[in-house]
Amino acid sequence: MKNKLKDIESILDEIPSLTSNLLTFAEKAASYYQYPIGEVINHFLTNDLKKARSYSFEMTEQRWLLNPESDLQLAGNATKQKKIMAWMQNSAQNSWGRDDIPSNFTKKDLSNLIEKKLLLECYVEKMPANFCAIEPSLPLNEQQQQVLDSIQQHLNTFHAHLLHGVTGSGKTELYLQIIESVQSQRGQVLVLVPEIGLTPQTTERFKRRFGPAIRTYHSNLNDTERRETWEHARRGLAHIVIGTRSALFANFKKLSLIIVDEEHDISFKQQDTFRYSARDMAILRAQLEDIPVVLGSATPSLESLHNCEKPIFSYHALTQRATKQPLPELVLTDIREQPLHEGLAPDTIARIEHHLSQQQQVLIFINRRGYAPVLMCHSCGWVAQCQRCDANYTIHMDPPHLHCHHCDHQRKIPTHCPDCKSHSLIHLGSGTERLLSATSQLFPEYKSIRIDRDSMKRKHQLQAELSAITDKEYDIVIGTQMLAKGHHFPHLTLVVILDIDQALFSYDFRGTERAFQLVSQVSGRAGREQQGGEVVIQTHQPDHFMLTALKKYQISQIYSQLLEERERLSYPPFGYLAVIRAESKYPQQALNFLNDIFASLEQIPQAQQTMHLMPPTPAPMEKRAGRYRANLLLQSRTRTHLHSVIKQLIPTIESKRAYNSVRWSIDIDPQDLL
Repeated sequence: MKNKLKDIESILDEIPSLTSNLLTFAEKAASYYQYPIGEVINHFLTNDLKKARSYSFEMTEQRWLLNPESDLQLAGNATKQKKIMAWMQNSAQNSWGRDDIPSNFTKKDLSNLIEKKLLLECYVEKMPANFCAIEPSLPLNEQQQQVLDSIQQHLNTFHAHLLHGVTGSGKTELYLQIIESVQSQRGQVLVLVPEIGLTPQTTERFKRRFGPAIRTYHSNLNDTERRETWEHARRGLAHIVIGTRSALFANFKKLSLIIVDEEHDISFKQQDTFRYSARDMAILRAQLEDIPVVLGSATPSLESLHNCEKPIFSYHALTQRATKQPLPELVLTDIREQPLHEGLAPDTIARIEHHLSQQQQVLIFINRRGYAPVLMCHSCGWVAQCQRCDANYTIHMDPPHLHCHHCDHQRKIPTHCPDCKSHSLIHLGSGTERLLSATSQLFPEYKSIRIDRDSMKRKHQLQAELSAITDKEYDIVIGTQMLAKGHHFPHLTLVVILDIDQALFSYDFRGTERAFQLVSQVSGRAGREQQGGEVVIQTHQPDHFMLTALKKYQISQIYSQLLEERERLSYPPFGYLAVIRAESKYPQQALNFLNDIFASLEQIPQAQQTMHLMPPTPAPMEKRAGRYRANLLLQSRTRTHLHSVIKQLIPTIESKRAYNSVRWSIDIDPQDLL
């Protein structure tokens, strides 16, 4: 045996990559989500660690400082450079590293200022920065102070807090003051946000308050940047890490607090491979680390609200805006039998014109990218459908093409109908592109911008445009969910919400809850400063219970009715779900596979006694990206019984050698049944 042993060539890590707490965390996560432990541990490691690449952590960092001897005046057209200089001159710091500088100031901008000798460059040894509050804390109102006092009583032990605050109630300020309390004990803080698009603005807010030693962690960073943050957290150099769900698995030297902002957001659920919920796993990690976790939202999930009935969860409510401004007035516009101009009702157009004439900004929200969702032949009724999915192509005009948003397939827009050869092709419905064109025609004297995933592709582009909106460089903002939450536009007084009806009648039992959360979050962008706000919701269903209750701000009534429905059906939070998903490139193959699994399930006595068994069905969108999909839904009143049955079932699933072409997965606590 000795002659088979190999020499150790080098030591990759001076410090263990995973602590004992992280290994326990990985084991519990793997057990709960029924996923291989090795694959779970992969999520805890950066790419270079997975590939066993050596890594040298630089102990020095590049910094910039103002040149006190320079008296050069920048030319009038150097607008960007003037902004940088003004920002630095107004900053409380005397030097800045890359992480201290706003993301829309590029390295090239700084190099230009160095060439003009306005800035000096130096390299200094990396040290844990002394925590200090640069900007002073804002005064808290009575509700905020009560919440802060309550949370401060549990800073040295595990406790879960649900912070339910209406939009604009000052949740972020509370986060900052809670962090100050933790930092006084020199602990580290992890702040989870649901989307990468929210990370830059959250980071800027935190930097204005706390200065250096804040790092970000998300998938838009390259391998080197992610490893840098990982190392800063592990060595205690980063006091605060702000990131998306993957940041949950970073190694911290002294993690003392976890904050999950917008805890209800579906983006916290990983939808492929290791299908974990970052919100739920944040609670588990806090429990293992014996530290507090704060879940914040203007529209908490029903699961989190229900958990507040347990002794380990505390409920904190903020029912008024920090600015003392009232919540915006909600107007339900019944569009039945009304003539619509590119989706906009006459009353809506009049309200937009009124707010614009008052020098205020308007947000038009539609959760659909592209120009129109359907291309149809007016002569024979042919519809442009994706051949790889059970879905229609979306029409895009910038640049012109047809695009399937499910499999990403693209093709040219046809000049005539392939069935009847007619040239009478029409566009049905509206998307962000079409609305931008419509507002440019309706309000030509006002400047419009479109914010969606198609229009914000360049690095730092989104942050730059959000800053431009804040500075009132645009009058009309048209956008998707990218604008629904977390943004503060001081001059925005009118929000128009289009096409909400489809969300009210979703196949998913969470559909109404999600529609309520979306409308509430978008509405919260209006009237956050001195001017009052107004929200117009166009609908064919003005009598829908959710809309009528929301109009009167009877939020508790909405939650009560949704909880009653869930309890009656034994759906979460009163029951527990898992979905076994299967897909194959052959029709019926995935469904046949799940029918075999279902037959095996019926032979397990515990499943018969403790679960509600429903035969497998084709997925709501059966064909996607060229593969046919089916689902088997497992439902139980108790989590223990559900997991026990699944554990017994897995060996049976793995033994189905006749279905080698079938891909399958198990989704515990699914957030999407599609």
